[in-house]
Amino acid sequence: MLCYCATVPLCYNMLYDTFTHCGIIPATQVSFAGCSLLLVLVAVSYVLLQSRPVYLMDFALHKPPDSLKVTHQMCVEGSKECGAFNEQSLAFQEKILRKSGLGDETYLPAAITAKPTNICMQSAREEAMEVMFTTIEDLLKRTGVKPRDIDVLVVNCSLFNPTPSLSAMIVNHFKMRSNIISYNLAGMGCSAGLIAVDLARQVLQVMPSSRALVFSTENITQNWYFGNQRSMLIPNCLFRVGGAAVLLSNRRRDYWRSRYELKHVVRTHLGANDAAYGCVYQMEDEEKKLGVRLSKELMAVAGEALKVSALPDCLFLPRFLVAS
Repeated sequence: MLCYCATVPLCYNMLYDTFTHCGIIPATQVSFAGCSLLLVLVAVSYVLLQSRPVYLMDFALHKPPDSLKVTHQMCVEGSKECGAFNEQSLAFQEKILRKSGLGDETYLPAAITAKPTNICMQSAREEAMEVMFTTIEDLLKRTGVKPRDIDVLVVNCSLFNPTPSLSAMIVNHFKMRSNIISYNLAGMGCSAGLIAVDLARQVLQVMPSSRALVFSTENITQNWYFGNQRSMLIPNCLFRVGGAAVLLSNRRRDYWRSRYELKHVVRTHLGANDAAYGCVYQMEDEEKKLGVRLSKELMAVAGEALKVSALPDCLFLPRFLVAS
């Protein structure tokens, strides 16, 4: 728009002076032609510079098989039988489970519930493939979209990042196109689901008539903690098998079949703050057992992020996904 504002009046004045002074075209016709050219340029600028709408066509959530279902009592008994936890840690986990809000119909991967446990790379891959493939198949079936109709793929998993990547697994399994725009986000925590949606939205702004598949999950198998540090035991009580797939589109013709329209994404990064940076931290404990530490500052940091996100528009809550 700055280029148009600067050049259009200059060009128009030069044309006006040249044609009217030479008597080639009457001044009224030059004025009309100049106004028409200006209107065309403004219309083109509006079309090119306006943001493209992003629609959420549909979504799907992973539903594990009943064979992976665990109750609170099963979790407690499994923790006792594995022999990795002392009495204080067992009592702490049982207390957290009671207060977690989780019911008796959550799911754990087969490698964790097996006796003995089978913690290895292959088990983690099997968990990831089961969650990703079944959920995406369900989404594609609901929408009637074929895998080769997907233009953008964004996958998010914080703690499990094998080679080939999770996004490559999806491309290979569904035989997607070779020119698909693919991203694999890692190490960005639970909030990366929204980050993945925002990334897909930004890509769709520069790719007309396109569809984006966003998949978000977390992998439990290789991240189950078998130590006795309380701050690292909490994820054992909170994280379960799960995943979600979302199909986004900027095609105008998809408006009528979409559930929502993405209006605003507000992202706040508090990584410069030491408390925020360290509130979720993957590490080894004193016995060199790997796990994820959740600090006591986690809830305060989350509240601060929500407050900062709400300030720019003077809203009471940040805006993420608004119904069309």
